[in-house]
Amino acid sequence: MAKKSPAATRKKFLADQHANLEAMKAKLLAEISSELKAEREGNKDEGMDTYDLASEERDREINFILSDRERVKIKQIDDALARMNEGTYGACESCGLEIAEERLLAMPFTRLCRDCQQDQEREAKSQRRFDDERNSYRKIGSTDADEDNI
Repeated sequence: MAKKSPAATRKKFLADQHANLEAMKAKLLAEISSELKAEREGNKDEGMDTYDLASEERDREINFILSDRERVKIKQIDDALARMNEGTYGACESCGLEIAEERLLAMPFTRLCRDCQQDQEREAKSQRRFDDERNSYRKIGSTDADEDNI
């Protein structure tokens, strides 16, 4: 039995990833469609007291946040599919090295290799820490209005 060449193996992997991304996108779109349909059908406020209406509003806000996350994920999937068409899928956008197949299997729309992702997360954490420290040194007893007038 002939062993597949690395190029043939990579081509098969990319084809599998393409199918996986398309399936993920279809599933997300179906979920969003189902949620919208359920919300439209459940939008009947008759006979609901104030607590029921407040609870329903809270549920709507949570659903909006979730659907926003789903839209972001669909955008990431579309971007990954575009990178496949351009031939740049699987290359780290930071260092240019090939992203490990294991990482692409776990996160098929990732743009960064593990090392560059860790560097980016470390930098973001450091920036948050700096921002938190800077905000904690605000003048004691000052109000936002005082700081606006400075």
